[in-house]
Amino acid sequence: MCFYFQQSSSAQTLQHRFNASCKQDSLLTSSIYNGFQFPKTPIITHQHINEIQFFYWGLIPFWAKDNTIRKSTLNAKIETIHEKPSFKNVVNNRCLVLADSFFEWQWLDDKGKQKQPYKLSLPNNTPFAFAALWSEWVDKLTGEIINTYTILTTEANELMSKIHNTKKRMPIIIDTANEINWLHHGKIVMQNNQLIATAVSSILD
Repeated sequence: MCFYFQQSSSAQTLQHRFNASCKQDSLLTSSIYNGFQFPKTPIITHQHINEIQFFYWGLIPFWAKDNTIRKSTLNAKIETIHEKPSFKNVVNNRCLVLADSFFEWQWLDDKGKQKQPYKLSLPNNTPFAFAALWSEWVDKLTGEIINTYTILTTEANELMSKIHNTKKRMPIIIDTANEINWLHHGKIVMQNNQLIATAVSSILD
């Protein structure tokens, strides 16, 4: 699964890397995002492929009465998105979540009392994009339109199976050459074979 990731690139770097403008570059900070805080993070949607926008992590389906569901929709299994009520209506609402690393914990004992955190990145900390789905939800109390997303996950590759050694899942990182293809409803082509894992003592500053 993926509940923590980092985006530390500058606005200029992201704009060049993804060929997209960023009108709210003041929101771009070097941050480790904790999904359970439902942060607003940089994304690119299929509707605006040349613009970096900021959506909240934790998808809220259009039919939700309130936002409490988002704690269960930080991730979505790619294998079941066409079946799950939270996702089946937005399978064509595709987006890229911009990042340069993410974090997972390796269990060092059978019960997970001892865990080793790892930071996963591409060579030279190159920015990349998670495959994701987005949704538009209207707050019934305020009338505010809130845009949210979920990161898609798949079965762990060989490296991630050793690190995320309990559920053996990993976020889907789109191959650079296929990012626009993904947004336009093409097939997923992954880039995870290049991942580098670094053991870290903590993910907190």
